[in-house]
Amino acid sequence: MLDASFLKNLRTIEARYPDRRSAILPALYLLQERDGYITPEGMQALAVHFDISPMAVHEVGSFYTMLNFRPVGRHHIQVCRTLPCKLRGSDQVTSCIANKLGISVGDVTPDGTFSLLTVECLGSCDTAPMMQVNDLYYENLTRARIDAVLDELKDEDASYTKRPGPDGF
Repeated sequence: MLDASFLKNLRTIEARYPDRRSAILPALYLLQERDGYITPEGMQALAVHFDISPMAVHEVGSFYTMLNFRPVGRHHIQVCRTLPCKLRGSDQVTSCIANKLGISVGDVTPDGTFSLLTVECLGSCDTAPMMQVNDLYYENLTRARIDAVLDELKDEDASYTKRPGPDGF
């Protein structure tokens, strides 16, 4: 589960901390980067590596919305639902996205392109309402802005799949 390449990267991270167990969070992120989300098998492997229980690994990871314990879409959308965003329309933002994509909060589109979650504070209260798509923030959202962002992401996917590979296919 933790192959040589993964362990090499993990040991580099662990070297930054006086107590190697402090590297659990970045280890979870590393695992997510590799697998797309944190699998039960991955958590078990990290538990063995750090000599702690799988529940202890889960407790660390489940605190952070940036870590996913189930598959998400290629474009993982998280809408902030804390008070400043609520007051400035995050419920409408969530509904707009859900309606446009035809999914509910917590779902992934059937083609695996988009997933939608609402999360606690994303730390951008002054630009509410906002959403995060993968690692990018989209702020001061309006219906038109949401439509433009989702259309742009769909177009990126469409052009990506149409690009010829190294063999011209």
